[in-house]
Amino acid sequence: MAASMDSTRGCPPDTTSEPAEDRGSEDDFGPSELGTKEYWDEAYQRELETFRDIGDVGEIWFGEESMSRVLRWMDKAQIPESAAILDIGTGNGALLVELAKQGYTNILGVDYSAASVELSRSVLQTEDITGVTVKEVDFLSCSEELRGFDVCIDKGTYDAISLNPDKTEEGKGRYVQALRDALKEGGFFIITSCNWTKDQLLQRFSEGFEFVQELPTPRFQFGGKTGNSVTALTFKRLH
Repeated sequence: MAASMDSTRGCPPDTTSEPAEDRGSEDDFGPSELGTKEYWDEAYQRELETFRDIGDVGEIWFGEESMSRVLRWMDKAQIPESAAILDIGTGNGALLVELAKQGYTNILGVDYSAASVELSRSVLQTEDITGVTVKEVDFLSCSEELRGFDVCIDKGTYDAISLNPDKTEEGKGRYVQALRDALKEGGFFIITSCNWTKDQLLQRFSEGFEFVQELPTPRFQFGGKTGNSVTALTFKRLH
């Protein structure tokens, strides 16, 4: 698959060249094509065609280490293999593959891009993995379709929603509500972000969720300061 280093696909350049604590408020990011469905439809259509041509699954958002980080936490948290797991914005399905290889048996991946769904299904078939479901679903408009999950995982989808040129604040609010609806009481939410700091994510997910743990991510030095280019947090769904 892709390189093992953390990638920053979908992140504005200014968010990956400075420590997280210097990124500022939630209003600092302007709209971007990275927040549009059209962009991702085109991107995953290209990746689908490439996969058909040469078998390359494309880029893994945040790199393979980001998936390992999530899987290690799930193992330490003793998430049972039968747990209902939702991958929000599944992309090329790489995380679905790794979850299945770790023995998880109740996995659903959703994405609003039809090309992403087709690519994910093709990758799963190539890996000879059965029993994983992939659906074309807009997470912000799923109403009653997504319910009862023990674990929800997001690697960059909330970032993309935050960059949408249209009704950005409304979209972020709808995301939190959709997440509350999807998770069981006591269920876990694992988010990886390159746009938002720990404090910003704690504020955004303060209602209906309890902060559990910050997962270690690569640190770097910039301008005499030390920081993280990626933030990874876990939360628990409250009553």
